[in-house]
Amino acid sequence: MTAFEREPAADWSSPTAATSDDAPAPLLRVRDLAITHDGESTPAPASVTFDLHPGEVVLLLGPSGSGKSTLTLALNGLIPHAVPAALHGAVEVTGVDTRATTVAALSTQVGMVFQDPDAQLVTGTLFDEVAFGVENLRMPVAEVLARAEVALRRVGLWERRGENPDRLSGGGRQRLAIACALAMGSPLLVLDEPTANLDPQGIEETYAALAEVVAAGDRAVLLVEHNLDAAVGFVDRVIVLDQDGMLAADGTVDAVLRDRADELHRMGVWLPVSALAALRLRAAGYALDPLPLSPGELHAALEAAEGPSTTSGTTNTPVAEATPVAEPVEAPPAANPPIISVRDLTLRRGRTEVLHGVSLDVAAGEFVAVVGANGAGKTSLIQAIAGVVPIPRGTIRIGGVDVARTDARTLSRQVGFVFQNPEHQFIAHTVFDEIAHGLRLQHVADDEVRERTEALLVRFGLENKADSHPFLLSGGQKRRLSVGTALVAGASILVLDEPTFGQDRARADELLTLLEELNADGTTIIVVTHDMQLVTEHAVRTVVLADGRVRTAGPTAEVFADAELIEGAGLRLPPLRRALGGLTRHPDLARIARLGDLPAALTVTPAAAAEAPATPASAPAFTLPGGRA
Repeated sequence: MTAFEREPAADWSSPTAATSDDAPAPLLRVRDLAITHDGESTPAPASVTFDLHPGEVVLLLGPSGSGKSTLTLALNGLIPHAVPAALHGAVEVTGVDTRATTVAALSTQVGMVFQDPDAQLVTGTLFDEVAFGVENLRMPVAEVLARAEVALRRVGLWERRGENPDRLSGGGRQRLAIACALAMGSPLLVLDEPTANLDPQGIEETYAALAEVVAAGDRAVLLVEHNLDAAVGFVDRVIVLDQDGMLAADGTVDAVLRDRADELHRMGVWLPVSALAALRLRAAGYALDPLPLSPGELHAALEAAEGPSTTSGTTNTPVAEATPVAEPVEAPPAANPPIISVRDLTLRRGRTEVLHGVSLDVAAGEFVAVVGANGAGKTSLIQAIAGVVPIPRGTIRIGGVDVARTDARTLSRQVGFVFQNPEHQFIAHTVFDEIAHGLRLQHVADDEVRERTEALLVRFGLENKADSHPFLLSGGQKRRLSVGTALVAGASILVLDEPTFGQDRARADELLTLLEELNADGTTIIVVTHDMQLVTEHAVRTVVLADGRVRTAGPTAEVFADAELIEGAGLRLPPLRRALGGLTRHPDLARIARLGDLPAALTVTPAAAAEAPATPASAPAFTLPGGRA
């Protein structure tokens, strides 16, 4: 039986078929689960059955819109008790049917960390936030205090326990939400994109804390995550939903991620960067079996593997050796005059100074990435550039115009801004009207509004959601909608805060391809992201912030060539650089930093093609992030 084939699900009333008499009962049993939101006609998920046992760490994957986040909301009773949706099938947590139990009662069994941490923060200090849930369990004061302290220390926030959560960065609020879930002591932890807003160090600390929690063997974790480079070493089982919300795979990391990587890639599911690189190198003739999933595995496999030119019995000529890979060409910052000029910008949030004398130029037509650890000031800087927050006069000029003296409507025609949390910018009751709103403000004719809006909906895969409420979209769909609202007005500058958050691989590729096309047409792109591989693949120039100051700004290749600088800013080198750096057996690969610069598929001579075995009809055409072959 393959990883994608399952035995028939056991009857709901019968003992689970997957466990022996001596095995502990599952913490979670899901049977034939299908959920249809109010106003929708298609369920997502559509038919899902699985068990989760104590000690297991399970990764839930699937394309955007497959129902991953919706499934998690059913595990603690928010669906159907709080979120209007029809639930078919059954969900049982520690032997209790969630439809027959209140959300309050289920909260002691299921600890939740939502995709948007702001949705679950309610008090005035970090300590009170973590203590709040435990207090509601009527535990002794000493127990409440102890749990709150342990949880805050695990996520690195104990020293800030007296601060207001509003003062935290997006990543800081994410860690706070995780601390709240840890403090509850629930046997089942459900985390929806828990590291999406975290810097690399925060990701490492979060997974280390979660590993401690499950080490005792009495808890289980269900994880929805797109950053597989960080998660792959933490999980031991993978469940995959397909585009229709059906169960496509349920098995070990090896059985699903290694053995079925091609199928997952074709499905539009995220894979670790090292796995994507290995698939590309396999196609170029490198013998990489089993498929590497981490930078360390890929490095070791390449040191042990012979190059494609040494394969006996063939006359294949690898493109990589016939045409040496060139270093990415970096456009110098001075190639075009600055369209954005920041001078001595100091910015406060409340009583806290978050930016200290920042000066920066962005040339017209550049693709710039802004990176840094959580709290470095990234979001504050781009919000200041877009006029989202008040700034001192004379500190930021766009096209020579003082941002502080420009009204919001005028500025929005020049700068399109995409928030870190898409919900923060939705104002309409349908997806169509959300996109059309900006055009209507410009008094565009109705026929043109409809034409441009429909074209953009198709481009972002939202044509079937035109009449849906924006808040009923999946996380990935909300992100695409937020980008669409910023694009539709045709601003010459586009500023995006974590644009790939919540996206499946296929949609992220489409979005990044679109950004590159816009950039090629002259649009200036500024992106804030924690995805260092994304920066390496797409950004011409990179700005590194640390403690509210510009640590460095320069061509991306030069910035990431300085490992000491990157580590000193609380970041990590991109996975591909870590995998290929220092290779001795294949030195031609050691200098490659981008997936698109890896050797392409072998060029086969007619004689070799006649001797070679036929390629299976099902073999997928391999593409890279950004849609490149």
